[in-house]
Amino acid sequence: MRVETRASNGGIINAEAQYNLGVAYDNGEGVPQDYAEAVRWYRLAAKQGDADAQNNLGVMYDNGEGVPQDHAEAVRWYRLAAEQGNADAQNNLGVMYDNGEGVPQDYAEAVRWYRLAAKQGDAEAQYNLGVAYDNGEGVPQDYAEAVRWYRLAAKQGDADAQNNLGVMYDNGEGVPQDHAEAVRWYRLAAEQGNADAQYNLGVMYDNGEGVPQDYAEAVRWYRLAAEQGDAEAQHNLGVAYANGEGVPQDHVAAHKWFNLSAAQGNESSSKNRDITAKKLTASGLETAQRLSRECLARNYKSTYCRRAFRRQI
Repeated sequence: MRVETRASNGGIINAEAQYNLGVAYDNGEGVPQDYAEAVRWYRLAAKQGDADAQNNLGVMYDNGEGVPQDHAEAVRWYRLAAEQGNADAQNNLGVMYDNGEGVPQDYAEAVRWYRLAAKQGDAEAQYNLGVAYDNGEGVPQDYAEAVRWYRLAAKQGDADAQNNLGVMYDNGEGVPQDHAEAVRWYRLAAEQGNADAQYNLGVMYDNGEGVPQDYAEAVRWYRLAAEQGDAEAQHNLGVAYANGEGVPQDHVAAHKWFNLSAAQGNESSSKNRDITAKKLTASGLETAQRLSRECLARNYKSTYCRRAFRRQI
């Protein structure tokens, strides 16, 4: 996560000014975007001990922007910043240990760095710490503790945390089961564009849990997630079209969504696609397959498809 530009102290090229200039090139603000130039200025500031610059230089190595991708070098810069107490770097270093990138995978060490950042109020670290407790990775599994950290991040507007907090209420893990409360958190995340939450909110409307059953509303949320490539939402949207629930029955559309979901390995969609194919004329089948190809070729952005831990119910 790149931190925002800080105010510069003046005309001399001190570490803060070097960092600010790096941010300008990184974001293309006031100058043409140039990752290599951003790296140059971040490095100058980082070598003077500027923790924000060290973190951002780590991000550049992590993503391979302006320099060849090098996770070990990213870790080196994250660590220098993290040891100065930089919360972004602490979280980023935790992610590296979590994923085993640039360092041997070590969930306990990931948790250690997440906790340091989370205690400083870093929402991403709070979410990541919640995931660790949720899955029992690096710490004993503890749903109540997972809920605590998810809630702190969710209240700061973190969409992933909002979705996961919804799941906890949905399943009654760490909190009493409460479908209405689950819907509330799913909606907050879904309205931010979180595909998992959009799918989960669609399920709630589909089943009438926490909200009155409403197939049309379920379809609306499934579609938003499906158009982002969510395989489960694509499958459920295919079911809606196949059965005519919330939308007019349309086997061409059903086949298209089953086909897209099946391409991601969804076995149920694969079976349903083959069943639906038998209900189509040769022309209808060709149309459905063409629409699927267009969605994939244009990354779900054609006129036919407008426009990193996952817990699903």
